[in-house]
Amino acid sequence: MSKKEQYSFSSVLSVNPYKDTYVSAISNFLSEIKSPIYSKEQYVISYLNTKNFINSYITVSKNIPDEDLYDAIYNKAYEELGLDQAVMYQMRFVEIFNKLDENNRNFHIFIIDPLVVEDTFNGVIEKIKYIDYILPSPLLYKSLYAKDILTESGVHCFIYFQENDTSITIYNEKNFLYTKSINYSLLQMHERFCEIYAETVEYEDFINFISKEDLKSTTSNYKIPIIKLYKEIFANINDILTYVKRALNIDKIDYVYIDTQLPAITKLDEIAEVELSIRGRSFDFNYGFENRENYIDHFHSLMHLFATFSEKEKYNCNFTTYHRPPKFTKRESGRAILLAAASLIIAFTYPIFNWSLTYSQSLQHKLLEEEYKSLHNVRITREAILKSKEIEKDKILKLVAHEEQEYIEKKNTLIKIHDVKVNYPIKANLIHMFTKDLNLYAVKIESVLYGEVRQSDKISAKKELSLKVVSSDEKKITDMIKYLTKTYEGKFHFSMDKISYEEKTKLYFGELKVNLL
Repeated sequence: MSKKEQYSFSSVLSVNPYKDTYVSAISNFLSEIKSPIYSKEQYVISYLNTKNFINSYITVSKNIPDEDLYDAIYNKAYEELGLDQAVMYQMRFVEIFNKLDENNRNFHIFIIDPLVVEDTFNGVIEKIKYIDYILPSPLLYKSLYAKDILTESGVHCFIYFQENDTSITIYNEKNFLYTKSINYSLLQMHERFCEIYAETVEYEDFINFISKEDLKSTTSNYKIPIIKLYKEIFANINDILTYVKRALNIDKIDYVYIDTQLPAITKLDEIAEVELSIRGRSFDFNYGFENRENYIDHFHSLMHLFATFSEKEKYNCNFTTYHRPPKFTKRESGRAILLAAASLIIAFTYPIFNWSLTYSQSLQHKLLEEEYKSLHNVRITREAILKSKEIEKDKILKLVAHEEQEYIEKKNTLIKIHDVKVNYPIKANLIHMFTKDLNLYAVKIESVLYGEVRQSDKISAKKELSLKVVSSDEKKITDMIKYLTKTYEGKFHFSMDKISYEEKTKLYFGELKVNLL
């Protein structure tokens, strides 16, 4: 914050819009605020996650004057990045000073859809009304160098795990160089952990484990899946760093700073040092604040740090659209009140002023009438379009109803075909199988019935094959039943209510019922 701002504001409020958390700084003490309120005396700062914006490089000629620089970069970004021409993107840029390129100026550009900003900060604005500064999260690390917290030169890599985003950011000689969001936010890590573990684990249990358990000493069943997950994450990070070094001509990365927005016992910097072969450190920097809470998200500390140094030291990359109310004399309402007061004075002094005011009102009325006519024509046109769309909708609904009816008819036909294909082969196979067994006992089949029998005490129906058999000897029929019962035990149930004798033909008759188990 500049000297002017220090005299204007009594406190600084940092906002994490993704978790709806607020941290206030008063006299170098940080404390989390559960219910923030609107106050003119507080300076408000927030950030946008890396995955919310587009980051790229743009080169323009040095001959372009500063007053035309924004338009030149804006137009070139649309052209080179293939942005949607229908969207008015918010765009900010940071210049890269390249001594080797004498004819051009190079810039990092940050591009975001205004609707994303609106959706992200909608709930925040309802509570605190305005935000003075919204910057891309990768630029927060600049404050570490500006305040001489990081004094080492070289190439530094920052990796920060958050609930909704995890990003890799690279600074070279204390200047921003590269950033990328990776698909390993805490929420995504939880999903991938469940896949590796082959079992659904509650998100709270997963967070408690990575926060409170040390992988070196824990005996939890989660240990092996977590180790596999970390190895997968660092393999992905290693691929990205390999690409960046090759693409940006970096010989080596001197340090990797890695941490999460949650307190953790397991030292990620030690794991990173082993997996990436780069010296690792955590985010436990000496920010210069005293915490009244047990743990403060590192991004909150970085935001408060960013707010304490001058505008000349900051990257000018402010995406806020929620500006604080200007002074009374600079507000439209204030100017209107002053103008009204002056009008009364002039009205008493110069009567002609009344005529001038009447004329201006009539002119404004005429302009409004013309605007109304234009809007009325637009409304009529849109109503006609809507009516035609309704007619098309009715036609489509009728066509859908017709297609649904055809579908039902075809479905019923296929069901019948399936029933014939399934039931008839089953019936034929059973008859063929039992005929061979009946022939062993010289028992003949008189007739065959096959169908479903529903018992009164049960909902489902059973398949039943009914064989009317005939033989010259009653014993052959009973022996045949014993044989079938023993042979097909567990597959079919055989029953015969009675065996009748016909004196005329000297033959025995019975109805053998076969139920499929």
